[in-house]
This record gives sequence, structure tokens and C-alpha cells, in this order.
Amino acid sequence: MKVTADIPDELYRRVKAKAATQGRAVREVTEALYSAYVETPDAESRIREGEAWLERWLDLSRRLPAPLDSSTARDHLDRARGRLDAS
Repeated sequence: MKVTADIPDELYRRVKAKAATQGRAVREVTEALYSAYVETPDAESRIREGEAWLERWLDLSRRLPAPLDSSTARDHLDRARGRLDAS
């Protein structure tokens, strides 16, 4: 399909020069840009993918056995401080 588009002269010159340094035709660059545009997921689908990824990780963490010692890092630090203060 042929497409006609109004592109600022300076921008077109820059695109043409860069394409030439890469040994590509402007048509190839344009096709690559159109392909990238339609293949790039939109923000909503990226959010859905992220939510699905997070849910898989949370599900995995729920299946892990509970730790033998349920102390938090703060508990450990407080006990260590207490030992230091006692010495």
C-alpha cells in the first residue's frame, strides 16, 4: 500500500541520512517503525502482564513452607542491640 504523509523537510533529511549510513532505504525504516508501533503493547496490557507476573510470584510465595523462626529482622536487630548494651 502506498502512503502519503506530510513530514517536515528537516526530519525527513535526517531520517534519510541515518538510513543511508545504515545501508537501509527510508521505506525499510518506515516499515520497521510501523511494525514496532503495532507490536508494542499498550500501557493497559503491560499493566495486566505485570499484575499476572506479580500474582504468580505471590502464589509461589504462598506455597513456600513457613519459616521455623517467625522473628522479623527488627526482632533480630533488637536482640543484638540488647546483647551489645548488656556487655
